[in-house]
Amino acid sequence: MVAVINVPDKVSLDGLEEKWSQVWEARGTYRFDESVPKEAIYSIDTPPPTVSGSLHIGHVFSYAHADIIARYQRMQGREVFYPVGWDDNGVPTERRVQNYFSVRCDPSLDYEPDFVPDPAAKELRPVSRANFIELCEQLTQLDEQVYEMLWRRVGLSVDWSLTYTTVGLESRKVSQAAFLSLLERGEIYQSSSPTLWDVDFQTAVSQAELEDRPVTGKYHRIRFRLMEGGEVEIETSRPELIPACVGLVVHPDDTRYRSIVGQQVITPLFHVPVRVIAHPLADPEKGTGAAMVCTFGDLTDVAWWRDGGLPLRVIVGRDGRLVDTVVFGSEEFPSLDHEDANANYRQLVRRRSEAARERITELLERSGDLLAPPVNVKHAVKFYEKGERPLEVVASRQWFLRLLEHRDALIQRGRELEWLPPHMRVRYENWVTGLNADWNLSRQRFFGIPIPVWYPLDAKREVDYTHPLIPKMEDLPVDPLGQAPRGYTEDQRGQPGGFTADPDVMDTWATSSLSPQLAGGWLSNPSRYAKVFPMDLRPQGQEIIRTWLFYTVVRSDLEFGELPFKQALISGFVLDPDRKKMSKSKGNVVTPLPLVERFGADALRYWAASGRPGVDTAADEGQMKIGRRLAIKVANATRFVLGTLTREEVALDLTEPHPLDVAFLAVLDSAVRDAAARLARNDYTGALETIERVFWEFCDDYLELVKVRAYGDTMEDDLPLVTATRAGRLSALRTLRLANELLLRSLAPYLPFVTEEAWSWFHDDSVHRNAWPQPGECLRGLGLTGKGDVPEQASSGVFRVAQEVLAEVRRVKSEHRLSPKTPVDRLVVRANSARLEAVGCALSDLAAAGMVRLIELHETTDESLFVEVVLAAIS
Repeated sequence: MVAVINVPDKVSLDGLEEKWSQVWEARGTYRFDESVPKEAIYSIDTPPPTVSGSLHIGHVFSYAHADIIARYQRMQGREVFYPVGWDDNGVPTERRVQNYFSVRCDPSLDYEPDFVPDPAAKELRPVSRANFIELCEQLTQLDEQVYEMLWRRVGLSVDWSLTYTTVGLESRKVSQAAFLSLLERGEIYQSSSPTLWDVDFQTAVSQAELEDRPVTGKYHRIRFRLMEGGEVEIETSRPELIPACVGLVVHPDDTRYRSIVGQQVITPLFHVPVRVIAHPLADPEKGTGAAMVCTFGDLTDVAWWRDGGLPLRVIVGRDGRLVDTVVFGSEEFPSLDHEDANANYRQLVRRRSEAARERITELLERSGDLLAPPVNVKHAVKFYEKGERPLEVVASRQWFLRLLEHRDALIQRGRELEWLPPHMRVRYENWVTGLNADWNLSRQRFFGIPIPVWYPLDAKREVDYTHPLIPKMEDLPVDPLGQAPRGYTEDQRGQPGGFTADPDVMDTWATSSLSPQLAGGWLSNPSRYAKVFPMDLRPQGQEIIRTWLFYTVVRSDLEFGELPFKQALISGFVLDPDRKKMSKSKGNVVTPLPLVERFGADALRYWAASGRPGVDTAADEGQMKIGRRLAIKVANATRFVLGTLTREEVALDLTEPHPLDVAFLAVLDSAVRDAAARLARNDYTGALETIERVFWEFCDDYLELVKVRAYGDTMEDDLPLVTATRAGRLSALRTLRLANELLLRSLAPYLPFVTEEAWSWFHDDSVHRNAWPQPGECLRGLGLTGKGDVPEQASSGVFRVAQEVLAEVRRVKSEHRLSPKTPVDRLVVRANSARLEAVGCALSDLAAAGMVRLIELHETTDESLFVEVVLAAIS
């Protein structure tokens, strides 16, 4: 809707973010209308960022890409389902609460209703689980407000009424319902088995949460004695696990050891007979070719132990210390000299791995079983991605979701998905084919979605894990630690014949992998969910292909038998100005808010749009400055155009479009077509390059060419070639208006604030609820239909030729350091007849823009254009 033109006296970008974010929210500009049919909806499954601190520029980078696409689809007439979520649960949140409030959770304590934390306390105060969860909820709500403020500042066009979290009541219900559904179908099972364990966070860790880090260690060459005589030498970086040694392993084809496979050797210091086994995972080239099998040093130990049918001897506890319950000479720990073995083990009890390693090295050296001084080595060790110490492998009871038996189906799902860029599919497939374990769903934490299961207790209070007590769907959500199961009362908790709760919560990805269901309303709004699922787009970072994307595909395939989304848009990494990957450990992370305050949100979005899918992009302030310059120019160009539109000619009918105007609109139409085609395949970077190029042609060339004609200034005394007719003025005014509107609408997905501001100067509605420019629209605005895509009137290329001539005039003046207003006495143009005809169509505009008194046209047969500029000032 066109409003009264109201142009400010001075253009400014200051305060636009706050102004328009408030207006958009008040007007419901981006509110999703779920009454429309499914085919009219475009749905986006955005990543819920972890609410545990502050957002960094990488978040803005990735989210800006999705927002550009959302805005474009909205302007193409689609109703865009574009929610945002917060990932509240997980280890980072608990760690942040500990550090922020100076507390730690102790589930044995009673709830304190009036508890007030002391963040300044020097030591962590123990608090009950209920108090700890309250503090988690309190802090995440504060963090969510900060995150939302930033997202509004950068102009995300999300529907804030659809916001969800990963720990709210709805999330608990959805996560628990999905868990029980898969449990009923046998896709989820419970097992007590070796588990990767973080001793600091005190929780199990899944394969997707691992990362290899180089650590400095030492290889120890140690002697094992054969029961039948002789010796076997091994090398290990973890001699402290000798008490847990259950065998030696060699490669089946290693001729050095073929004769001793099946024999027994005696462990040093602890005198335990163990068997020599052969296994294809043994590496003949590593160390001596023979290795200890311990329960457990790493996941390879698990494979050797399981395949070799070896006994279980666990010595490392969940706290990372060697346990004090080991007794050599018992059935579990047989020993040929149990007194010596126990004396040696007592010197290791309750030590962490590093300290136990130092002590056992001294004992081995004293016994003569350390054959050489330890050798320094750097090798890769598995860490929890958020942990600070190497992981241990401990035996624990956990819940698992079956992955290994579905690998082929999951690879096929990945091939059905459209990847942007396509090569990112390789990362997905490499992850799926490299899976070596089912998904460990359970975590030993406090703030998260509870596993919805209880267990009956027998008369001796022994837990019956084989007959779990399962809630009904209508009972969800439940908190087994705070509620009794059906048929029981709370006073039966922990009593003979009563029940006990499963103490664990779900892995954070077990909830985040249900983001389409959480956002879409799988259980709360089935009609909406049917319209938005599967989603059209999943934008995300490449580092979470193996987690968020993979797990979402898993859950959707197992529960719904289809992909959760049609396209996956994968962002590259954001690099620091030295083109190094940003990380908190390196201290080179850039936060976005100061950049918004310095350059404006539009400038930050402009920089983000320069990063193509999958391509790493540096946090370049130079690009942000260019984006700010573009935003200012958008406002100034609109201000100039609207200054011409106050004249009475704008209301008149246009009967004679000027050839130069038609030609420029043809150029603009071509750019719009190209940009639309690129955006249709989510090439937002290429589309911006096209739009930006034609925008600067509009400002630098077209505006300068028609400025005099638009204002109706003839300047006959100085420039006799400059003429102005009423029709010419009207054609220029109409073209300026059309081009300006089209460019504002084209740039709106990229620069939402300045385009909305400029649009508001002459419209009552929002530019973001107007249509993206359609092919031929600008030419139809001059009353032209033409033949084919480009009308006949524009085929002469009048604008391109005029651009070329004007560029040469500018070049000559600049070369001689003369003002652009310096008159040109004579301009000589030599070209073929078609080009000369084009110059003739723009003769008056060229004379006005170049301050030219005389233009001579000379026909040649050459395809090139030759321009001679004669200036009295340099003659």
